[in-house]
Amino acid sequence: MLPTTLVSPRSQGNGALSPRDAARHTAGAKRYKYLRRLFHFRQMDFEFALWQMLYLFTSPQRVYRNFHYRKQTKDQWARDDPAFLVLLSVWLCVSTVGFGFVLDMGFFETIKLLLWVVFIDCVGVGLLIATLMWFISNKYLVKQQNRDYDVEWGYAFDVHLNAFYPLLVILHFIQLFFINYVIISDSVIGYFVGNTLWLIAIGYYIYVTFLGYSALPFLKNTAILLYPFALLIMLYLISLACGWNFTKMLCSFYKYRVK
Repeated sequence: MLPTTLVSPRSQGNGALSPRDAARHTAGAKRYKYLRRLFHFRQMDFEFALWQMLYLFTSPQRVYRNFHYRKQTKDQWARDDPAFLVLLSVWLCVSTVGFGFVLDMGFFETIKLLLWVVFIDCVGVGLLIATLMWFISNKYLVKQQNRDYDVEWGYAFDVHLNAFYPLLVILHFIQLFFINYVIISDSVIGYFVGNTLWLIAIGYYIYVTFLGYSALPFLKNTAILLYPFALLIMLYLISLACGWNFTKMLCSFYKYRVK
């Protein structure tokens, strides 16, 4: 198993970090460094962020393996490079404009939709889920013998962003090609295709989230994060039996929000 801590060469004799090094590793210091780099595009590694986005679809385990390497070299699990967040924001803008075009929205309606998707669907829901998962994992999943370790809130938010990206591509990009001609029709094939895309997207979100927390060696019983799959499949089958069209409901909701 890969080591999870680094001992600084300037550590004190008892293995603890010196006051100067400890100050550099506080959550506030890490957050300041992250936000400062957000305004320096030349310092961001966009090529590596694109690599992560590709492998979140093909091999998400490799993405989380890199989080192990970051812990070894920089003594933190969370990203210190905002390039992934910047590219995700670009994806949000492009896909939302496409959504507005498909739903025949005007310019200002599309801007309202973009603000809703960014600040509510992605950031707002992400803050809520990350905080909830941060609390649950630290409260119930940390191994008793590893109480010196804890899940960083920034890492919990990174896990949400990793899981949100495939969901965004499936529901806000791939689905666009089927909405007007297949999904929002009143036929059985319409809500079958639409609800199946929702099943795949949310299932991917659950799976990538599970991988994120199972990658932390000081957590236990992370398999419980896969339990929502049972509820998801049950809801999917009920929706097909009752003729619920999740995509059609989403489109109606978006049109209502931008009025």
